[in-house]
Amino acid sequence: MAAGAKTATVVTTEQQRFVVPQDLHDQRADRIVAALLATSRAAARAVVDAGDAEVAGVPVDAKTRLPAGTELQIVPPPPPAPIEPAPIDFGVAYEDEMLLVVDKPAGLVVHPGAGHRNDTLASGLMYRFPDIAELGEQHRWGLVHRLDRDTTGLLLVARTPAAQEFLQDALRARRISRVYWSVVLGEFDNVTGTIEAPIGRDPNSPTRMYVTAQGRRAVTHYRRVASWSGVTMLEVTLDTGRTHQIRVHLSAIDHPVAGDRSYGRAGPAEADPGRVWLHARQLVFPHPDGTRDVTVTAPVPSDLAKSLERLGPPLSGVVPDLS
Repeated sequence: MAAGAKTATVVTTEQQRFVVPQDLHDQRADRIVAALLATSRAAARAVVDAGDAEVAGVPVDAKTRLPAGTELQIVPPPPPAPIEPAPIDFGVAYEDEMLLVVDKPAGLVVHPGAGHRNDTLASGLMYRFPDIAELGEQHRWGLVHRLDRDTTGLLLVARTPAAQEFLQDALRARRISRVYWSVVLGEFDNVTGTIEAPIGRDPNSPTRMYVTAQGRRAVTHYRRVASWSGVTMLEVTLDTGRTHQIRVHLSAIDHPVAGDRSYGRAGPAEADPGRVWLHARQLVFPHPDGTRDVTVTAPVPSDLAKSLERLGPPLSGVVPDLS
């Protein structure tokens, strides 16, 4: 079986079969179950403690370490109740009958998951645009891609299944341009660069990602915009859209995003907005009706703008118009 691959075939009406991938080799059973089910450690531990994770028909102990290639039979926890519409605050940068471009604030989770059910952007979309409720979980409530909780800016949302299929195909074909602005720690000798390094889920912490040869292909391009002592503003574009990709890639080259408590380190206080300094600035995409390309930009939020003010005039380059 290919490194990093996993299978899930139905064994009974409840039990599913998984194969431990190479990037989870010799990890604890509860960590493996968390990664395979894409759930929290606490939820995975509950599955294991209930005897619902077996190897060769025998329940495994949470602390048992399992080699790659081990077959696990797991009874996943029951699916949560359907999400409900809720009055969630977010901006809309573009709207028509086929799609929306959301301007997401910091702190808003995009999809429901562990610890977040009816307080996400998905619930807010259903409340504000009832037609999106018809798409349901099967179509991810129209969400074409995602942003991390504390990343601000533009997010593309389809309002019909046909529009979603078109936009997801366009994303896979790299016909959608996503431009991010970020302030990172350290200075760059080169003006432009590309980071190509596979990303996978950290077996020691299922909520974190890391660069690993067993991960999925990930490509990030960057361009230096402005520099201060120990800090640089970058324009970043993506060929792929892995979870936490920008943060993981920039950390991997020792230029973590300012304010990143998960993948970063302490930097100049002036550059730290109290969250990740990462903003989805621009989207350019083909419209599903086939008539035109659409370009949408989002102004930089005040907390990020204030950090640039604190840094003062750059030593090189120019801070772009933030509006």
